[in-house]
Amino acid sequence: MRDSALKAGLVGLAVGAGVCLALYGLASRRRRRRKGADPGERDRSALLRAASGIPLVSSSGRREQGMDFPNSPHVLETDDVQNLIYLLESTKDAAIQEQILITLSNSAAFSINQDTIRNLGGLPVVGKMLSVPVANVKEKALNALNNLSMNIQNQEVIKVYIAKVCEETCSAPLNSELQLAGLRLLTNMSVTNNYHYMMTSSIPGFINLLSAGNERTQVQVLKVLVNLSANPAMTEHLLKAQASFLLSLFDSCIKEDVLLRLLVFVTNLTKHMKKDKNTVNYEYNEDSVFSVLWGDSTVCAQKLASLFHHHDAEVRLQVAALIRQQC
Repeated sequence: MRDSALKAGLVGLAVGAGVCLALYGLASRRRRRRKGADPGERDRSALLRAASGIPLVSSSGRREQGMDFPNSPHVLETDDVQNLIYLLESTKDAAIQEQILITLSNSAAFSINQDTIRNLGGLPVVGKMLSVPVANVKEKALNALNNLSMNIQNQEVIKVYIAKVCEETCSAPLNSELQLAGLRLLTNMSVTNNYHYMMTSSIPGFINLLSAGNERTQVQVLKVLVNLSANPAMTEHLLKAQASFLLSLFDSCIKEDVLLRLLVFVTNLTKHMKKDKNTVNYEYNEDSVFSVLWGDSTVCAQKLASLFHHHDAEVRLQVAALIRQQC
């Protein structure tokens, strides 16, 4: 324990040393800004050098540069965060952008720093990184926004990037870390109903990822779809989506993490359909979610009957819940 505490302390000092080199440059920049002058190239270079020396930990918890941050909400002080935001805004170096985004992401894992980053105007600066044509930078920006989105006030700022995040997520290389980072952020942003309407046009893209993606992608996209399906206002949009493959996932060979979420998704839609008869009367395409699940109820019933004998107890319980909703 003593060695661990000593190591944590040394790392904390290392972080401080990395950012303190930037303090003088930032102070000078602020003084000149008050006088109406732009920051000099010398200050900018000093800040960039400081950022490149900051020890980092990736959002997945992997060590970067062989060092860890101490487990404390005070990993970065307010001035340090201000420095990093300025650096991120001023540099065009993708490697430095990536480093800064990882640092801000780690810092944003703590609620106190989520507020600090927002109050210092950091959210729009991070959001702009989604337009950088470098996949790693976009991924790290999404990871940072994901941590920052755990704060309700931050979500009100982040919502302006939802369309961009949906676009990047659906067009990213299939099963890539970039795609998964986008889906994680959209999962957080869809926990409440507040921003569901901003994701409506991307539902076909999400359904496509469910069809083509691997297990990790399927689980993550189903988290988004389950959140959307919990909102009655989204029912018709989801039922219209083309998903001819959907019943093929109702199979005992499908991983439980995927199957459980798919069953919850269908259960939510069934519950809303029972309450709103208008959704049933709409004319659906033959490959739509509605037609696939309820166009030939016999096929769906057979699939559910086989899953009722699934080896996993949670799957059996969810199948029972779905059957009750259909009665």
